[in-house]
Amino acid sequence: MNYLSAAEIAAKWGISERSVRNYCAQGRIPGAFLTGKTWNIPEDAVKPIRKNSKQKAPETLLEILREQKSSEQKGGIYHKVQVDLTYNSNHIEGSRLTHDQTRYIFETNTIGIENAAVNVDDIVETVNHFRCIDIIIEQAESRLTEKMIKSLHATLKNGTADSRKAWFAVGDYKRYPNEVGGIETTAPEEVSAAMQKLLADYNAKPEKSLEDIIAFHWAFERIHPFQDGNGRVGRLIMFKECLHYGIVPFIISDDLKMFYYRGLKEWTHQKGYLTDTILTAQDQFKAYLDYFKIRYE
Repeated sequence: MNYLSAAEIAAKWGISERSVRNYCAQGRIPGAFLTGKTWNIPEDAVKPIRKNSKQKAPETLLEILREQKSSEQKGGIYHKVQVDLTYNSNHIEGSRLTHDQTRYIFETNTIGIENAAVNVDDIVETVNHFRCIDIIIEQAESRLTEKMIKSLHATLKNGTADSRKAWFAVGDYKRYPNEVGGIETTAPEEVSAAMQKLLADYNAKPEKSLEDIIAFHWAFERIHPFQDGNGRVGRLIMFKECLHYGIVPFIISDDLKMFYYRGLKEWTHQKGYLTDTILTAQDQFKAYLDYFKIRYE
């Protein structure tokens, strides 16, 4: 493969060298790479199609997340969601990676850890969770299905120590009974039917409210369909469904962890505990949106 400089490509395409450099920086020229401060561009590279300057700018949170994901923008709401949702959701489940370590892994795809022992699964599941967030952004407007939910679980647990256990079903329902918070969950042989009924009842509603999404989450966690990873998959589903129906999403932060667990445990007796916790988390997320000047209802 022969490579040309930005100046040579600019002359070939009849545009400014600055435009070529911008295309490279935006990732719009496949195969282009930097050596020091010099761009190396495949000689057979195709000139990117100029974006329509009159094209409507993304407005909704989902549109902005998709645009920033595509452009790999750093420091925006997509970056914030990836780091904060991944850190908090994993931390609730026992990950010992710090927020800064999670951010470093996302930003550099390297591990910045000194003088400490680190659980490899914490790192693997962090990287996997980043991909799960991309999936729910990509598929936000798709109907919630068993296939999608199993795909999230398969992505989250891929390459972990659990995935090497013969009895652990990655991307499929549990084979052995489990419990959450000392509460019995649905028996393995009944999970498939329980999930099908839950999804059928949920999808029968043409529009979903925040209350519907919370109720689905409680039912999902009570079934606890997977051997492990239920909490993270369940919280990803809530985020996805909020994006789908134009509802301000939320991240259960570590300081809300005990209130969140209490809400799940007390749901059948008092729905207000879980609802109030999620409304608090939603208010925290609205502060993000205000900061980034993203409108919401």
